[in-house]
Amino acid sequence: MPADVAIVVLAAGKGTRLKSERAKVLHEAGGLPLIAHVLRATTQLTRRGRGPVAGVWVVVGHQAEAVRAVAGAFGARTVLQRPQLGTGHAVAQAVAALPRSLARLLVLPGDAPLVRAESLGALIETQSDSGTAVALLTARFENPYGYGRIVRAASGEVEAIIEQSALRPEQAGLREVNSGIYCFHRAKLLPLLAQLGRDNVHREYYLTDVIALLRRAGEKVSAHMTAEPDEILGVNTPAELARVDTLLRRRKAEALMGCGVTLYQPETLAIGPDVAVAPDTIIERGVELRGATRIGRRCRIGAFSILHNAVLADNVTVKAHCLVLNSRLGEGVVVGPFAHLRDGADIRAGARIGNYVEVKKSVVREGAKAQHLTYLGDATVGRKTNIGAGTITCNYDGVNKHPTTIGDGVFIGSGTELVAPVKVGRGAYVAAGSTITDNVPPDTLAIARGRQVNKSGWARTRREKLAVAKARKEEPPVTVGLAAPPRPAARKRAARSRPRRQARRR
Repeated sequence: MPADVAIVVLAAGKGTRLKSERAKVLHEAGGLPLIAHVLRATTQLTRRGRGPVAGVWVVVGHQAEAVRAVAGAFGARTVLQRPQLGTGHAVAQAVAALPRSLARLLVLPGDAPLVRAESLGALIETQSDSGTAVALLTARFENPYGYGRIVRAASGEVEAIIEQSALRPEQAGLREVNSGIYCFHRAKLLPLLAQLGRDNVHREYYLTDVIALLRRAGEKVSAHMTAEPDEILGVNTPAELARVDTLLRRRKAEALMGCGVTLYQPETLAIGPDVAVAPDTIIERGVELRGATRIGRRCRIGAFSILHNAVLADNVTVKAHCLVLNSRLGEGVVVGPFAHLRDGADIRAGARIGNYVEVKKSVVREGAKAQHLTYLGDATVGRKTNIGAGTITCNYDGVNKHPTTIGDGVFIGSGTELVAPVKVGRGAYVAAGSTITDNVPPDTLAIARGRQVNKSGWARTRREKLAVAKARKEEPPVTVGLAAPPRPAARKRAARSRPRRQARRR
């Protein structure tokens, strides 16, 4: 079959009902921008090699450069729509940019992330087999409120699309709805695009009006109804975005469980579309798996851990509340809980990274252990080396990062600071509490801390001084600058002498 189909994705709009400055198609659901899900489906049709699809063109407008960046990652070309005057205008802009050899157009919105490549392929085949001017992708909803309804003739062709507000009482039972996804015969579409008007509340050219124009011209309209109604769901509001995100997550979870992966409380998981997990792995509740994460067989990912672009070999255990970002874990590695691995951490087979340990851009070789409260940055840790609790590689001098190299079979005591650049040789010991600034030769004990001094009786003397000071604070205060109150006998003498003094004054 000749490649005569161009796929046109409409992605120029802002999406005002989302009440966001971000373009609608750039909002994320299921771990990717909405348009990325659409492009994943469309590019599958171009990669099959034997299909009729020649390429994908994305119509951009609002935040065009950001949308172009996403489209470019999928090999799609872009067409600029400026100003944005509706879907009919967008298709007209795309048609003008397409090679003349492409006789058919598959048009779909960029905010339909649940659509499958299989449904798009079936729609193209429906248009080809029927020879109609256009084929519609439709779905059947139990509650179709708000959607345009499909009216079919006895032959199965589409007679009309009736909007919700125009339904007559006898049409209230119609359940088949229009998705807004079409496969057009290009030659029959072109003259009708020029006939579109803007006599509507938004003053825009609507692509949906083309269907009525085709029927008036006596052209036939066919339809393919998808088996999964959710495929046609679009996104116009934050609530709809949340619903689509839930459905995408559920779809991925069901696919993994179908391949032998055990998911605890799958409704709490957030697993991206590009994540791969081998059978017999267990994923506990609240886990997020993002990016191009790859997980081997018989692994266990603990609750509320987040893995992004992580690669795990077989039999790896990631305990609860860990972050593993852009890192690799070898076979049998145990990590966590509350560990943070990032920026190219490479944990080799059988190594142990424990609670509250951070590993950044470091290699931890086979069988090494860093079990507690440690930071390893820009470091290489040798085989079967033990890193004590509270160890820090001081890798940053305020300007540059420097490496720390620790050999095989080394013992690093707790509370050690390794000031990079520094090397600790094979089989060496570093005493607890040391600050290591010079290289440590192999099989050497390094002690770098102040000498301990014991002062006999010092603590007892201090306690006695504190007790005396406390007692003084509890004595009644002395009033400074005033005479002390007279004694009782003095008060009596003063009372007897008071009448004589008064007589003299008279």
